Amino acid sequence: MRDLPLTLLRALAAVYETGGIRPAGRLLGIQHSVVSRALRDLEAWLEVPLFENRDGQRALIFSAEGVALSKAALDAMKNLEASVLVTREGSSANSVTIATTPSFAMRWLLPRLPGLTETHPKIEVSILVDQARKSPMATGADLNIRMGAQPSQDVDPIPLMDERVFPVMSPGLWEKLGKPSETDDLLDMPLLHDRDPSTSWGIWRKHVGPERLDVRKGPRLTSSDLILRAAEQGQGVALARGRLIEESVASGSLLRPFGDVELDLGTNYWIIANPETGRRRVVQNVVGWLLSEAQNVCDEAPTAISGEEQDQTA
Repeated sequence: MRDLPLTLLRALAAVYETGGIRPAGRLLGIQHSVVSRALRDLEAWLEVPLFENRDGQRALIFSAEGVALSKAALDAMKNLEASVLVTREGSSANSVTIATTPSFAMRWLLPRLPGLTETHPKIEVSILVDQARKSPMATGADLNIRMGAQPSQDVDPIPLMDERVFPVMSPGLWEKLGKPSETDDLLDMPLLHDRDPSTSWGIWRKHVGPERLDVRKGPRLTSSDLILRAAEQGQGVALARGRLIEESVASGSLLRPFGDVELDLGTNYWIIANPETGRRRVVQNVVGWLLSEAQNVCDEAPTAISGEEQDQTA
């Protein structure tokens, strides 16, 4: 490790991230000429060209080797940055860091944190959001909360709560499409697609139908939160996780056009504790609070209003 030119690799990662030498210099707070020199020095050290040559002039087009190394360097720098942040914020004996997906953090965890403060006023919770499925050791977090099938880990995951998925749409789009109420009506609806495999329209077609549903149509977005925001704006119908849309259904910004038709995923949320820090009493207190909140959700889950029922109560 002592032989790695970390400063040069940091410059390469910045150029790859920003797309140019000058913006990389602004990002790093150094002269662009220093960035250029760092790239030349790195190529000389590697004895491998990181950029393509055209007509004798080096263009800012990465070679295959340059792309591979740049991606690795950028990932490493981001992971290091996250770990440093956790270390700085985790100096308090009462601090606990939770890593999870942006959608779960925004729509389930964050609204409940005031309740944790009331129960445990001395606990300080920090939240890291990342779509990637990383271990707590990789993120530097005390706890990871994951959505999906049971993770395969050396450390046994703690089941948090179950999940059901079902189609949702905005009241405005529901009205515009003639107030659809049967699953066959999906054939004529614009579908919104999530990268979450548990909310795949292909899985819905297989278990619920209709069989003729064209799951290739419709835009694909990178997170559950983006999908739900698009649905709230009337851009299409989304296959949503029930735990993540409680507030949207309660406020009326989303409705279930097909009533209680849903697909049960079973246990679909998991807590993974960092084996190095997860035994701390303050971390165990947060785990207990999370389990209690999940139990309250399961016991007091509101009944969603279908499109037909909403029309009758309007």
